[in-house]
Amino acid sequence: MRPDILNPLFAEVTALKGVGPGLAKPLDKLGLHRVVDVAFHLPSGFIDRVPRDELDMADVGRTIAITLTPVEYRMSASQRGPMRVHATDAKGNYVSLIYFGGSSGWVKKLLPLNESKRVSGKLEMYGQELQIIHPDLGDGDEGFREREAIYPLSEGITSRRLGQFAHEAIERAPDLPEWIEPGLKAQHQWPDWRDALTRAHADPADTKARERLAYDELFANQLAFMLVRASSRARRGRALAGDGRLRDMLKLPYAPTAAQARTIREIEGDIAQSSPMLRLLQGDVGSGKTLVATMALLMAVEAGAQGAFLAPTEILARQHYETLQRMLAGLPVNVAVLTGRDKGRVRESTLMGLADGSIHILVGTHAIFQEAVAYKDLALVVVDEQHRFGVAQRLLLQGKGNAPHLLAMTATPIPRTLTLAQYGEMDVSRLDEMPPGRQPIETRVVSEDRLGEVAEALGRHIDGGGQAYWVCPLVEESEKSDLAAAEARAAALQSRFGDRIGLIHGRMKPAEKDAVMAAFAGGKLSVLVATTVIEVGVDVPNATLIVIEHADRFGLAQLHQLRGRVGRGSGQSICLLIRGNALSDTSRARLALMRETNDGFRIAEEDLRLRGAGEMLGTRQSGEQGYRLASPEHFAALQQTAHDDARLLIDRDGGLDGPRGQAARTALYLFERDAGVALLRSG
Repeated sequence: MRPDILNPLFAEVTALKGVGPGLAKPLDKLGLHRVVDVAFHLPSGFIDRVPRDELDMADVGRTIAITLTPVEYRMSASQRGPMRVHATDAKGNYVSLIYFGGSSGWVKKLLPLNESKRVSGKLEMYGQELQIIHPDLGDGDEGFREREAIYPLSEGITSRRLGQFAHEAIERAPDLPEWIEPGLKAQHQWPDWRDALTRAHADPADTKARERLAYDELFANQLAFMLVRASSRARRGRALAGDGRLRDMLKLPYAPTAAQARTIREIEGDIAQSSPMLRLLQGDVGSGKTLVATMALLMAVEAGAQGAFLAPTEILARQHYETLQRMLAGLPVNVAVLTGRDKGRVRESTLMGLADGSIHILVGTHAIFQEAVAYKDLALVVVDEQHRFGVAQRLLLQGKGNAPHLLAMTATPIPRTLTLAQYGEMDVSRLDEMPPGRQPIETRVVSEDRLGEVAEALGRHIDGGGQAYWVCPLVEESEKSDLAAAEARAAALQSRFGDRIGLIHGRMKPAEKDAVMAAFAGGKLSVLVATTVIEVGVDVPNATLIVIEHADRFGLAQLHQLRGRVGRGSGQSICLLIRGNALSDTSRARLALMRETNDGFRIAEEDLRLRGAGEMLGTRQSGEQGYRLASPEHFAALQQTAHDDARLLIDRDGGLDGPRGQAARTALYLFERDAGVALLRSG
């Protein structure tokens, strides 16, 4: 249970004075649902205002605060033009206050003629006239601080209002006992937690306050991972000893790579222990993770137990099922599939087979861990596309069966420096070589001026029986505009190539997406136009061309993942990166690296260098809180310290039972890393 001392912070955001349903909406868009969210929504910058008694040309370009008296309204001749309010300072100097798009009645109400108002804004020169566009208004001679925080905003709320809510949120924040080791706190000269929160909102230059808050978040994360790991190790699962008979029957088209053989040995060693395996398997697109997973599942079946294979989407689950069916054909192993779509008799029959043990391996979506699904003897769980499932969901999986072993897989190579942050509780294996026979994908960078030639080349490709993906650009942070771009591109290609063109985007219902993907996989569609929702791992060996529009707008990791949709068959595959004409140095470096290498691990390390840790961590783990206070710089500087301090707490300071441990328990709840606490018998 969350400690009572934190209740004021975890109240709904409407507990703050002045937040009704109207303001709750823009706050909701910012992800600010509770008081703690507002407290952790730190300013992105500050305005420094210069208080002035009179207007001065020397202040053009500065933000000033001044008392003015409106003397005349000037309406624009056109409806779209601005409204001007002419005003004078104490010495009679003129300035125009400009308002766009508002009704004149509203402006007149804000600024009645001949009534002095305290006004603040950026003083600008337009022709021979001084002006301030959309000034902020104070009350009487009050209402403006010389330094005011600027917050990340959404439409419908001002920075000043958010600042007021933040101030109130901090007022509700309790003084909390100290969880940082005293020597470490003194060494870094960090303030107390509540003081740090107050200072971070009050002053942008207060690096110590920001650093303290970032450290707290990293520390809570590392501590949670250690508790999960310790709890997992302490739980008595069961040792699995496969005799190799099923694996020996497997007819493989090629010998496993050295990396695959090494990883299979590591897994065999893990599951031979009674403490449950927690292993992360990182492998680039096409490195053969499925073979490793199959071997692990066969080890469980050889030992007389059951295995489950969890995929993030329906289409991937069915694809894995078909792959396993193919690989295990002729073996005395019964594989079944279960997704949310399975109903009635089919579902009942699967549930019975799991309960009586006649189904050895179950493949499916998260539906395979619903309460109604009971296994006779589940001993191993394989999770595909690990980043879609958070720590909390990983724990849920292990609640089924008698503490089953867990193998998690990801096709997104993670830089070594970040593995600790995202998967601190797991052992890590890396498949860093490719099976024989996979041809590297040829990557070309083409200017957007040559789109016509690209469309002609696409025509030749599909006339020759090939299939292709066409990925539309990220337009801005809006699904609507991304969707519009995809619809426009699909329509243009349909007018040229007819009904061989399909479209898939994030706003479609899962069943609609599945239907289009199935038509493409089955060869009924030649080209799949998509926003970036093409599922990781979707396997269409006949698709040997991918066109990515405005490739300069994508991050390296995303470009690499998209490129991995092709190159899955034996034929030569091509990736065309269409670039805009105004490239930044970073974009140019990204595209050059994509052309140069197919190595996902190298790309991940370079992506970290170009983007920073925070942005890479920003692709939040599903079901997990992301990092709200730790920036990339904090991450690089403090991650190892946080790891060492958490280790010290557990090894030397009595874990969560000592005085510092009780404080650290509060930190776990405060930063919502309490999955770690939930595991402890005392928690």
